[in-house]
Amino acid sequence: MRKLFAFNMVTLDGFFEGPNRDISWHNVDDEFNQFAVEQANAVGAILFGRVTYELMASYWPTPAAQSDDPMVANLMNTLPKVVFSRTLERADWDNTRLIKDNVAEEVLKMKQEPGNDLAVFGSANLLSSLMQMNLVDEHRVMVNPVLIGSGTPLFRNIDQKVNLKLVKTRTFKSGNMLLYYQPDKK
Repeated sequence: MRKLFAFNMVTLDGFFEGPNRDISWHNVDDEFNQFAVEQANAVGAILFGRVTYELMASYWPTPAAQSDDPMVANLMNTLPKVVFSRTLERADWDNTRLIKDNVAEEVLKMKQEPGNDLAVFGSANLLSSLMQMNLVDEHRVMVNPVLIGSGTPLFRNIDQKVNLKLVKTRTFKSGNMLLYYQPDKK
C-alpha cells in the first residue's frame, strides 16, 4: 500500500504562507533544490487543493520556471497530479486529474494502487480534510529560520488534538530543519 505524506515549508512562528499568499520567505538554495528533486523522484502522484493547484499550474509550466529550476520544473510538469475541487470545471496542467467528490474513497483507491508514495504539497485545506479522515501517513515539515508575524497557519482547520511521533530529522546548511512526523496511533 502506498503511503500518503504531506510536505510543507513553515516559518518558525508556524505560518505556511504570509499575507496575500506570500512565500518569498522560502529559504531555497542548491541543497534544498537537490532535496526537492530527490523527494519528487520518489513520488507517484501529487495531490493538490484548488488554490495550491492554481498557483503551481500558473508557475511550473512557464519559461521562467524552466529557466530558474529546470529539474524541478520537469518533475512538476510530468508527474501525475490530482486536484480536489468542487469549483474547478477543468484541470489543464499536463497529467492532472480533477476530482470533485468522494475524497476519502478516491484517496483510499490511490493508496491501494501500486507505485511510489502520494504527496500533498501545500494545500492546507485539503491537508486538514485528509487528516480528519485519517488518511495522512506522514508529515514532512520544513521549518525555515524566519519569523513573519502573520499569515496562514499550516494546521488552521484541525479541531482536535493530533499526537505525532518524530521519526526523523534533517538539518540543512541554510538553517532549514526538516522534521518527519507520523501520527501516533497510541
